[in-house]
Amino acid sequence: MAVLVVGGAGYIGSHTAHTLRRKGYEAIIYDNLSTGHKALAEGFELVVGDLFDSAKLAQVLKRVDAVMHFAAHAYVGESVENPRKYFHNNVEGSLALLNAVVESKVRKFIFSSTCAVYGNPVKVPITEDNPRQPVNPYGMTKLAFENALEAYAQAYGTHYVALRYFNAAGADEGGTIGEMHEPETHLIPSVFEAIKGKRPALDIFGDDYPTRDGTCIRDYIHVNDLADAHVRGVEYLAAGKSARINLGTGQGASVKEVVAMIERVSGQRVPIRMAPRRTGDPPELVADPSLAKRLMGWEASRSLEVIVSTAWKWAEKTKK
Repeated sequence: MAVLVVGGAGYIGSHTAHTLRRKGYEAIIYDNLSTGHKALAEGFELVVGDLFDSAKLAQVLKRVDAVMHFAAHAYVGESVENPRKYFHNNVEGSLALLNAVVESKVRKFIFSSTCAVYGNPVKVPITEDNPRQPVNPYGMTKLAFENALEAYAQAYGTHYVALRYFNAAGADEGGTIGEMHEPETHLIPSVFEAIKGKRPALDIFGDDYPTRDGTCIRDYIHVNDLADAHVRGVEYLAAGKSARINLGTGQGASVKEVVAMIERVSGQRVPIRMAPRRTGDPPELVADPSLAKRLMGWEASRSLEVIVSTAWKWAEKTKK
């Protein structure tokens, strides 16, 4: 079975391509390399193309049985400053891809969605029946495309799984691929930059939240656990059903707890600078992943220590 990994030269897409291969699938990567990296697609067939290139998509879709869609802009702050960029790529571009799929024989679609579709949750842990009220354009674009997937499934017979990630982190245990973002906004690699002197200190935005140590709590999930969920998603679609599913560990870690784990794993002290809260940061975002286990037989298996250890190994290898 062949899978087209759209955005497969990026962070999560590349890890999923490797997992697909390990599970016996053929993975073909489709990426315009605007934020992806050829190095992350090494060893795979790479088709360099854009979401809006219907002719190129039509040719490659003839050769696959399923599509995984990772190709989105994903900086929350940038989405607020430049929503036009986000609606163009994440909605219009995604619709162009989905239209190409509908025109092809492919009927299985796995979408890389986000917990940002919930906005500020009314209850934690977050279940799939929480109200979907995104508070930034990034979350709005992801929700808009989820709704398109549902409408297309009803009208055209496509089947989809929308996987709502929480905080992706870590790197492949083999050390061959990992996180390569520019600029870097994710917590763990940002801590590494502070350790290595690439930023003067790690800014912790608020230590007066109603949490156990006053800092924000997030559900950190290893990128290879996410990748495994995508493969399970393909298997789930064989039954001809569709679903929207949270992907997390069900366990939250605070900013200070993550920093402490990094100091333990790296043996390095992290320079810290307290900063005011950021507007719109909820105190706690933790998944209830029970639906993923019930529908796909999936649950996260890697701990925060494994997340940090693999990320540190990658950072040391790349001197990032």
